[in-house]
Amino acid sequence: MSSTSDTREAADVIVVGAGLAGLVAAYELTRAGRRVLVVDQENEANLGGQAFWSLGGLFLVGSPEQRRMGIRDSVELAWADWSASAGFDREREDRRPRQWARAYVEFAAGEKRRYLHGLGLRLTPTVGWAERGAGTATGHGNSVPRFHLTWGTGPEVVRVFEEPVRAAAERGLVAFRHRHRVDGLVVEGGAVVGVRGSVLAPSTLPRGAASSREAVGEFELRAQAVVVTSGGIGGDQATVRRNWPVERMGPPPESMITGVPAHVDGRMLRITEEAGGSLVNRDRMWHYTEGIRNWDPIWPDHAIRIIPGPSSLWLDATGRRLPAPLFPGHDTLATLRHILSTGHAHSWFVLTRSIVEKEFALSGSEQNPDITGKDLRMVLARVRGGAPGPVQAFLDQGEDFVVRRSLRELVDGMNALTPEAPLDHGRVEAEVVARDREVGNPYCKDLQLMAVRNARSYWPDKITRVARPHRLLDPAHGPLIAVRLHVLTRKTLGGLETDLDSRVLRSDGSPFDGLYAAGEVAGFGGGGMHGYNALEGTFLGGCVFSGRAAGRALARSLA
Repeated sequence: MSSTSDTREAADVIVVGAGLAGLVAAYELTRAGRRVLVVDQENEANLGGQAFWSLGGLFLVGSPEQRRMGIRDSVELAWADWSASAGFDREREDRRPRQWARAYVEFAAGEKRRYLHGLGLRLTPTVGWAERGAGTATGHGNSVPRFHLTWGTGPEVVRVFEEPVRAAAERGLVAFRHRHRVDGLVVEGGAVVGVRGSVLAPSTLPRGAASSREAVGEFELRAQAVVVTSGGIGGDQATVRRNWPVERMGPPPESMITGVPAHVDGRMLRITEEAGGSLVNRDRMWHYTEGIRNWDPIWPDHAIRIIPGPSSLWLDATGRRLPAPLFPGHDTLATLRHILSTGHAHSWFVLTRSIVEKEFALSGSEQNPDITGKDLRMVLARVRGGAPGPVQAFLDQGEDFVVRRSLRELVDGMNALTPEAPLDHGRVEAEVVARDREVGNPYCKDLQLMAVRNARSYWPDKITRVARPHRLLDPAHGPLIAVRLHVLTRKTLGGLETDLDSRVLRSDGSPFDGLYAAGEVAGFGGGGMHGYNALEGTFLGGCVFSGRAAGRALARSLA
């Protein structure tokens, strides 16, 4: 095994992690003429990290797109929603996250759109209504649509930072050290002065694939400061289970599927904490309940999330309908808690062909080739009807999908997928028939149907996103479809405690000299600016906001 060491400063700043937050920090540093070394354990194909795979949603407040849709939004309304959703309740651990949350909401209502637009990022004209909430004005959720979809999805968000960083590399301001895994921080005189670790065997694997961890060398690199932007823990189910909030959510599910690549392993959280950094709110995390197994996987247990409209009938593993207001797209963690309380890790959507064609979208850049590829003709094809191509592929090949003509045949197909938890046809039929009875009246007591009609009062949803209410057993809208849903691991909401300049703090609240953190590893800012719940469209934006803060603070302070 070879060993390399550079006791000189390899650059002004070392950025650990080549994801979105790392690229943003590098961009801001190079704008100020600083030299940056980007160190990452994966190969060059993975530049941009998780952001590349994202749908590209951005949380904005009071945007031109909202105003064109007739949406009345404000900092005050957004902050009320954020505060209610976050539920900050820890005097010390939530002090910095609360500061970051307020600053981020103001950023989302102010400079965020201008900043990204100036880099060349463009948005689709309609605004989505994600995470609609717990059903009360003072509870969790977005009061109005705020989910702005990037024209080009996640790869475009990466591109607008990657291109200027690569241009800076051509000028000699940036160097990349791929397949360099950081195993420790170099601390001297109480300050971080570099990183050390292992050189991993070269890899030519495609983006997202799990790569070898064979070490072929060692390294040590030095700089005036280190910025940790290495992501969260969602790719390591063992770490997810260790941090699982049992007191709030019950025991972790026996089985989960994974919504992020394997390299999202949380190693730098442990390494930074061992060096003296403060790690807070480690029990806060964000996992989805609408996961399906990818029929064409890239990483181990590769999961795709259905982004559902509000119409599907949601049944637990025993065939009982989920209680109000646990409807599709409303309250992610409350739904997760309820599903796990049944003693099972899966649940079911029951719907019709009409609903799947109008309402099913799949999260991820690769599942939306029309928007990712900026192909307007393909986008317009969605309006003409029929299931989008990626959705149809799951209907045809996805192991979690059952398509049948009758309800009895559908239940038989569902039971073939989960023989360990068989459904009773009579119970499922009773839930379906009771729901269908309510559809024929313009006014009813079914809160989910009320939510559907409320959604259709927002005209973009009526046109593109929410099916006209109809009976599930109406053959004109068939065939019937059932989808087995799994728990899907995704985001770490806690993380390294940082101040508003992204400086990592020690447990006594003092800055850890020479050490900064941004993105998911910092809970997207402060060690958990989302609190207990996310409002969606806030993850990419959190990487941008915290990475920008780190880069700008260092550009000001470095000698």
